[in-house]
Amino acid sequence: MKIAVIGTGHVGLVVGTGLAETGHYVTCVDTNGALIESLNANNLPFYEPGLEELVARNVEEERLRFTTDLASAVSDVLLVFICVGTPASNTGEADTSAVFAAIQSVGKAMTGYRIIVNKSTCPVGTTEAIRFTLKSLTEHPFDVVVNPEFLRQGAAVDDFMRPDRIILGCEDVRVAEIIRELYAPFLRTGKPLLSMSVRSAEMAKYAVNAMLATRISFMNEFAQLCEAYGADIAEVREGLAADSRIGPSYLFPGVGYGGSCLPKDVQACAHLAANRDLPSPLLQAVHTVNESQQTNFVKRILDFYGKDIANKRIAIWGASFKPKTDDLRGGPALRVIDALLNAGAAVVVHDPVADKTLHQHYGDRVSIAQKSYAALEGADGLVICTEWNEFRRPDYERMAKLMRDRVIFDGRNLYTTKVLSQHGFRYFSIGRPAV
Repeated sequence: MKIAVIGTGHVGLVVGTGLAETGHYVTCVDTNGALIESLNANNLPFYEPGLEELVARNVEEERLRFTTDLASAVSDVLLVFICVGTPASNTGEADTSAVFAAIQSVGKAMTGYRIIVNKSTCPVGTTEAIRFTLKSLTEHPFDVVVNPEFLRQGAAVDDFMRPDRIILGCEDVRVAEIIRELYAPFLRTGKPLLSMSVRSAEMAKYAVNAMLATRISFMNEFAQLCEAYGADIAEVREGLAADSRIGPSYLFPGVGYGGSCLPKDVQACAHLAANRDLPSPLLQAVHTVNESQQTNFVKRILDFYGKDIANKRIAIWGASFKPKTDDLRGGPALRVIDALLNAGAAVVVHDPVADKTLHQHYGDRVSIAQKSYAALEGADGLVICTEWNEFRRPDYERMAKLMRDRVIFDGRNLYTTKVLSQHGFRYFSIGRPAV
């Protein structure tokens, strides 16, 4: 089958490559000429485990290509996937301008029947608006379906190739069968393809992300209670996770969620409620707790050093918003780094893969260490912002020798208080008594 994928970001590139891997002929389109040139040279614009090898293999097998020529890409395909970004606007509403710019281009380029598959996260009602727009642009027949993505950065390839479920918003049984056939190779283990109305599919994506964000903020709020009453959130979590009605996922307290999805989708859900004059106190609270969690973490660091912070050298381990990605967007590390810089501290950062994006964001304002222990040389403190595996079992004696002052602020609860105490560290974590 011939397929066009509009957009070559985290979603579009993974989707296009994953479909090519199963034998389809896929053309990925983007308006950014420099990005397309880079992709044709097998230089990916972001880090995603396993993706570079898949791209190279499918380009070599001539099943995957990249172009800026949208008209050519959609001229002889059946399926057109829309995989462009929908960032939050200043009001919290999802900005769908890129989606409709893509639809405008597709509508003008259509030469026959097409199935438009929207994977971009859009407010409920967007599908109807897409249909209305296409009808004004073309006389060719088409169908529009909703197929939300559930790709976690750092595990996106695995999530696409081995999905928990596939959700399809579709009102035509024949079209649904075409999509079901397309995804058949990914559902061989028995995972479901859930077919529903387009509005339900649009809402399902928001519901999933809002629930995940809610669990994180719930745990962070309880972490504050644990600190206030001398309990240990790690032990409390065990009690929660053992309940089969709750389970262990997304119950890890920390410095807050970030990234390009959870923050904007929670705000978008609240905006959808406001559009219908519905109160959304829970959604508002989820966002508020996340903001306060990051603010409190930064305040703890600044209060510890006081006015002397301007004379301190602070090491940061982890800058990406989560492990296995170089994406800084919405990452708690940015708030920590910004606060330290504004207070006059010298900041040195180590992240296993985010060197390039760090330099693009901060330039020479921060020092970038190529290795984790190099960041600790002469440091007056260490702040852990991302739970990369390489940070989980460090050499504490080596750390103590390298650091000028043995102080750790752990935003991801990677260590135990007992071990850090034995090595002479002052240790501040989330939801546990300080050492």
